[in-house]
Amino acid sequence: MIPFQQNDQLALIASAQSGDPSALDRLISTCQPNVRAYARRHCLANDVDDAVQETLLILSRNIRDLKAVKAFAGWLVTIVRHECKRLERHIVGQRSIEVLTEEQLAIRSDEAVKLDLIAALESLPAHYLEVILLRDFAELTIAEMTMQLKMEVPGVKSRLHRARELVREYLITKN
Repeated sequence: MIPFQQNDQLALIASAQSGDPSALDRLISTCQPNVRAYARRHCLANDVDDAVQETLLILSRNIRDLKAVKAFAGWLVTIVRHECKRLERHIVGQRSIEVLTEEQLAIRSDEAVKLDLIAALESLPAHYLEVILLRDFAELTIAEMTMQLKMEVPGVKSRLHRARELVREYLITKN
């Protein structure tokens, strides 16, 4: 989520809405790290920079159309999410990552798939690798994983989902 609710931030948004170019510059600078963080979680790795750039461009063009200043965070999250999905559709030609992965893996030998899967797992950041290993190799339940990782259920599910997306993405771009 992109946090924007403090009074000074609300005033900054209102100033940018009214056409103050310096307020818009400050707003974009303030939002950029949060937009990037959100895009990293929801876009394919190759699309993060493009999604951030497009989101901030849309922000600068359409800030005046925002009806309620307090709706800014939700509005911005919606834009980032839309850009991630748009870029993903463009890359995979309207086919889902799952379909594309299955098609590519179906024509490869079992040995080649194993080697690619090992490489994909080795490419993961440690916190993503850990959830994959716990769930898919150690076969722990989500409840068991929450206890071992000392996390809440939604956090474990989110991390597991993102880890699997990164593995799929690696397998698609590898071939």
